[in-house]
Amino acid sequence: MHACVPIRGLIDVFIILTSSVLLDSSSSLLFSVLLAQLPLLTSALPAHPRRHPPTHADLDKLTNQTRHLQKLTHDLISDQEFDSVIDHHRFKSLPAISGRANDLSSLELKPTLSQLHADLKSFEHHFEWLNKVTRKHHHSSAPKLGEMISHIKSLITSLHRQMMRVDAPRLSVPSPSLPPPPSFHWEMDQSSQELLQRFRLFCDWAARAFLSLKSKMQA
Repeated sequence: MHACVPIRGLIDVFIILTSSVLLDSSSSLLFSVLLAQLPLLTSALPAHPRRHPPTHADLDKLTNQTRHLQKLTHDLISDQEFDSVIDHHRFKSLPAISGRANDLSSLELKPTLSQLHADLKSFEHHFEWLNKVTRKHHHSSAPKLGEMISHIKSLITSLHRQMMRVDAPRLSVPSPSLPPPPSFHWEMDQSSQELLQRFRLFCDWAARAFLSLKSKMQA
């Protein structure tokens, strides 16, 4: 980018010289030099960068990151001894998850990357809320939850990098609708289990989506 500054400056000088009505001998000499070099100068200007779709290795990396998150989520669910019925209506703003096979077959690259990125950002906001709650209650799951959030952020970064490569739009993520902070330990466990179970489903869907996109590239 910086290398283009002097080139553009020389072209600006050329334009100024050509717009002058009268040229002295020194300006005429510079004008002749610039005129001879103009094709070379203009060809040195950077063109719009070419966009390359994700490679198989890129999609494999996204799949592996997602599967790792799914395992972390499964471990957190297993660590919590929970034997009561889970209330699945505490969070009103969690992303909707589709699990139909024909939905996978109809996925397209750009909208899929954009939607998965927005969904991950939404889950990130929800889990950051849960992380604050668990730390406040000194819950034993706080360290593992913090680790999982770090991996969520890493996957978001990787996904956004692939979005930029294909000019996929970045969707706006609405502010999450969060329940009141839990007053009791069992309320926190309810919130934790609901989020974790929904996120495990999301990770399974996202990994399948990445594999579906990869199979279409191979076709």
